[in-house]
Amino acid sequence: MATELLHARGLSVGYGRHAVLHGVDFAIEQGDFLGVMGPNGAGKTTLLKTLLGLLAPLAGTIESSSAKNGGKPLFGYVPQRESLDLHFPLTALEVALMGRFGRLGPWRRPGKEDLRIARACLSQTGMDAHAHRAYRKLSGGQKQRVLIARALASEPEILLLDEPTNGMDVHSERAIMELLAELQSKKSATIVFVTHLKATIEEYAHRVALITYDGKLLAGEKKKMLDPKVLSQAYKPK
Repeated sequence: MATELLHARGLSVGYGRHAVLHGVDFAIEQGDFLGVMGPNGAGKTTLLKTLLGLLAPLAGTIESSSAKNGGKPLFGYVPQRESLDLHFPLTALEVALMGRFGRLGPWRRPGKEDLRIARACLSQTGMDAHAHRAYRKLSGGQKQRVLIARALASEPEILLLDEPTNGMDVHSERAIMELLAELQSKKSATIVFVTHLKATIEEYAHRVALITYDGKLLAGEKKKMLDPKVLSQAYKPK
């Protein structure tokens, strides 16, 4: 039986008194490769912000193993690249090292072990040869690999990615998803990714969480969730 890292029960999320998702009940299991999809504006980003603790649930609970794991962070977060403003003259290694900051105490500087872990994470994402290149001069796919390395450097239980291939060409998109698949299969990483691309879900996800236009979330094995009759529940009838 798989170990549950997180379980949302009766969860309602939104802003103010307005719930965009309600009655959500789903789990993230150790070793999961969970794809989250749904219509634009259905609440995917709101759900992510609630799981990350940036928004308080309007109702329900989020139970996680993080309280029992000695302080290990629950999530390593990879936001959409367009939401970042990394114009500072940082190298790829310095960006990856930022993933260690949450594990350091106040006023503590990263040490040799932190540097070793950041370098190892760059190696895992195929960016070790670019460690001393300026982040801003990297290609879109290379930047995304560095951001994944930054998330991995925090040594999280779950790697959470928001539209990880958004704005990429087909070659770069496939390369990023192949990297995630390798992390999941060879490193036993637990991965949750949000995408609007059904083809990406079909090829890579093991399980699917489908957000519907009327504020519900359906989750299950990929074959079941991608059945046309189930998918039809997500999109408003024309």
